[in-house]
Amino acid sequence: MSAGLVVCPTPIGNLEDITLRVLAALREADVIACEDTRRTRVLLDRYGVDATLVSYHEHNERGRALELVDRMRGGATVALVSDAGMPLVSDPGYVLVQACVAAGLAVEVLPGPSAVLSALVASALPADRWRFVGFLPRKAGELRALVTAPETTVAFESPGRVAGSLKTLAEVDPDRPVAVCRELTKVHEEVARGTAAELAARYAEAAPKGEVVVVFGGAPEAEGDLDAAVAALRALVDAGAKARPAAGVVSGLTGVSANALYKALTQQ
Repeated sequence: MSAGLVVCPTPIGNLEDITLRVLAALREADVIACEDTRRTRVLLDRYGVDATLVSYHEHNERGRALELVDRMRGGATVALVSDAGMPLVSDPGYVLVQACVAAGLAVEVLPGPSAVLSALVASALPADRWRFVGFLPRKAGELRALVTAPETTVAFESPGRVAGSLKTLAEVDPDRPVAVCRELTKVHEEVARGTAAELAARYAEAAPKGEVVVVFGGAPEAEGDLDAAVAALRALVDAGAKARPAAGVVSGLTGVSANALYKALTQQ
């Protein structure tokens, strides 16, 4: 591309996961802005890419963004990478992209590896509706609020906090399906699937090692008020309706399971 920014995702573990387009962009760039120049150099050396590197991380990104925008205005092409995965996704880059857009500079985003998407698919949980929330909140109250969402949730978590976060989730819903994905694409890749209670107990004994992505299913849809629905069913039966057909009617109106209604009625 001409002068502007190219956002380049890099492997999340296995260096063979880099794309041909990303390699071409890294070779053609006038400068590569990277989170850790040492880590990026390992990747570039693997593929024989000789490039000029500058550091771009959370502690210098505002000042560095201004410098890089000036270079692009002068005709330079800048490639942006993070240590792993897609820049901006819980990694630096937002300030630079915003600065480029504000300056009217071209921004091209190349597809590539993502721990978020890999974990979502590996979790075997619904992927038709999902959200990514970055790192899980440290406060239990905020985490409890987070797990009430109806869609699948993907989050990063530090290994030492996995057991505690799962314990909080299990307190809200012990049967919630969860997947703990660690070291994705690496030699010791592991995906542990189970309920929140099961995995909380597992990791309470030994914390997982390496980089972790946690995926948990959405909150079950709330059922209607069982007591009120049973009362309505009782009124219909007392008026002469047959219990099972009436349970089906009340279920359709309230969202409470017909079987649960019939069982509650017969146990009264």
